Amino acid sequence: MYRAQKFALGLLAAAAVATASDVVQLKKDTFDDFMKTNDLVLAEFFAPWCGHCKALAPEYEEAATSLKEKNIKLIKVDCTEETDLCQQHGVEGYPTLKVFRGLDNVSPYKGQRKAAAITSYMIKQSLPAVSEVTKDTLEEFKKADKVVLVAYVDAADKTSSEVFTKAAEKLRDNYPFGLSTDAELAEAEGVKSPAVVLYKDFDEGKSVFTEKFDAEAIEKFAKTAATPLIGEVGPETYSDYMSAGIPLAYIFAETAEERKELSDKLKPIAEAHRGVINFGTIDAKAFGAHAGNLNLKTDKFPAFAIQEVAKNQKFPFDQDKEITAEAIKAFVDDFVAGKIEPSIKSEPIPEKQEGPVTVVVAKNYNDIVLDDEKDVLIEFYAPWCGHCKALAPKYEELGALYAKSEFKDKVVIAKVDATANDVPDEIQGFPTIKLYPAGAKSEPVTYSGSRTVEDLIKFIAENGKHKASVSEEAEEPSTSATESATETKSEAAKETDHDEL
Repeated sequence: MYRAQKFALGLLAAAAVATASDVVQLKKDTFDDFMKTNDLVLAEFFAPWCGHCKALAPEYEEAATSLKEKNIKLIKVDCTEETDLCQQHGVEGYPTLKVFRGLDNVSPYKGQRKAAAITSYMIKQSLPAVSEVTKDTLEEFKKADKVVLVAYVDAADKTSSEVFTKAAEKLRDNYPFGLSTDAELAEAEGVKSPAVVLYKDFDEGKSVFTEKFDAEAIEKFAKTAATPLIGEVGPETYSDYMSAGIPLAYIFAETAEERKELSDKLKPIAEAHRGVINFGTIDAKAFGAHAGNLNLKTDKFPAFAIQEVAKNQKFPFDQDKEITAEAIKAFVDDFVAGKIEPSIKSEPIPEKQEGPVTVVVAKNYNDIVLDDEKDVLIEFYAPWCGHCKALAPKYEELGALYAKSEFKDKVVIAKVDATANDVPDEIQGFPTIKLYPAGAKSEPVTYSGSRTVEDLIKFIAENGKHKASVSEEAEEPSTSATESATETKSEAAKETDHDEL
């Protein structure tokens, strides 16, 4: 009997360990109290069937464990069970991540969905915009993240302190910022006030800013110095490179040894163009398919290409030529000088536009999308994308409604296969829908709502120059109020999810 009890208790203990989680699951009746009693909380609103949520789960769990000792809580809410709570907090897609500082101070999570990135982001959120740094805390502060910035200013120099704080407020999601007024500490760190030192755990270890304190100049310095001279392009860094605002040079190679060899060979070129072009290696075995997006062959490596991120233009280096320091230097110099024409991939221009949705290809993109007289809604899709296929009949219906309306010459509903055509937009998920308003083509508006005909019409009417609103011809079959609310919420959330690249 005793052995049986012991065995049963052992099973219960094992089950407890197996199900132990540092992520707290909340419901409507526990959510508000939890937020009121915890200063800083990251909340994930999810659905059990959501593929992206499943991929996030182990990363989220790992981050929760790492942040436990810092008393930063990670929670989750199952939106298939807590529909009212999720609706109350504006959840339209899964997963949705929000940072809570109580119930009245809520902001979207802007980091990557990896454990290290989540941990880093939330630690930065727990710090003030600028932390006071002393000789006793400097070494610990340097280890707060991969990159930290410390300003060394005189105690009486209020202007420099204010300028630095302004830059810190803008970039606090990216880096921890510290400030010291200790002149001896500044001297020990090899600088004279006012100066900013960016400490990093890669490359040369630190970079120093000694120019006149200006918020924009400090911001530019931080972004440039915080980027590895030759980094690694992958799922965790890709979006950072795309948002950097400067061209990215890719070095494709299949082995770590070859990537290191090429990095060492091209390092002087990267140094010469630091702040003008970012350089990064990319694992050709794992991500060789991305070479096709840069108009390179996907079966011939090593390879080199430059992407002009702002215009999404591609400049592939001839794969029949050997990658040497001399050849790449000449290629990069010519790119910077504007002597190289971009490579453009395009399907043929349709001989005739058939159907209510206008087919756009690279060769007619400017003529259609940038027509300054028309509001143009365009869907960037991929043929293999399941969400795109689900949208197709509704998008056709939308096109038909505008085609036979009074706005037929003022509004264009269009689509482009972004896998077969080079477009000047960097697309990171499918489908992506944007509206290019007449008279404001440089300011496209990205659609992020549920993909219903009604909501797309509302989006065009609210954001287009012509305020073009049309009516749907027939209503969808009615259901009970409860079923309708549940299905609409589920459908909207499902459809807001993207098939990522």
